[in-house]
Amino acid sequence: MFLTHTAQLLYDALLTLAYPQACTICGHSVEQRKFGVACESCWKSTRIFTGDESSCWKCGLPAVAHVAQEFRDHLRCRRCDSQSFTVARAAGLYQGALRESVLLLKRQPHVSQHVEDLLVAAARREPLNSSTRIIPVPLHSKRLKTRGFNQASIIAQTVAKALELPLDEVSLVRVSSTERYRAGLDVKGRRETVVGAFHIAQPRLVADENVLLIDDVFTTGATVSACAEALVAAGAKSVFVLTIGRA
Repeated sequence: MFLTHTAQLLYDALLTLAYPQACTICGHSVEQRKFGVACESCWKSTRIFTGDESSCWKCGLPAVAHVAQEFRDHLRCRRCDSQSFTVARAAGLYQGALRESVLLLKRQPHVSQHVEDLLVAAARREPLNSSTRIIPVPLHSKRLKTRGFNQASIIAQTVAKALELPLDEVSLVRVSSTERYRAGLDVKGRRETVVGAFHIAQPRLVADENVLLIDDVFTTGATVSACAEALVAAGAKSVFVLTIGRA
């Protein structure tokens, strides 16, 4: 049933009274269900990207200083030059409420309404708004069996539905299992663990497509770059990356 904004606020207030939920960051009450695991104050203290930031045009790494608008399309960190994706964007920094949202998603297959809104807003900005197909970063079959779900797929399903774009969970396949052994590795180490880790099972589905590749967190970019390399080799025109958080 559709609720007006006022009715939704009242509904949330009643739920908060009946089923109070503590913010996982500060312990205060979460005022609205749409905020998920964090309260409004903690969301406000989390750095959310609006598209107006000074950042590397390719990988989205925030710049240390403000850059005039007319020069932002030429801003490059150079660290991502060798990576195979076209551009990478995120809802915000991997901190605070976004970090807690990602950690919960690794345990429960649910994306809060607020996180969904942030992701969809990012996906509708240039150049991601030219995407034609959505593909989640896949888990290896053994890892998927252990966890029970792929968090990237949960995010991708949410975004695909909101954007009314085709969701493709069959074309990109992970053929080697390295996910749980990567913590603490440097950029070179992470890159080496994903060399040849991905295979395109359905090349015809990705040929000439502008792929929106979905994952939960962009850390070094090694995983999404390995995915993008496989997709481009199979004929994808572009590979745009979208994540909840950006390390």
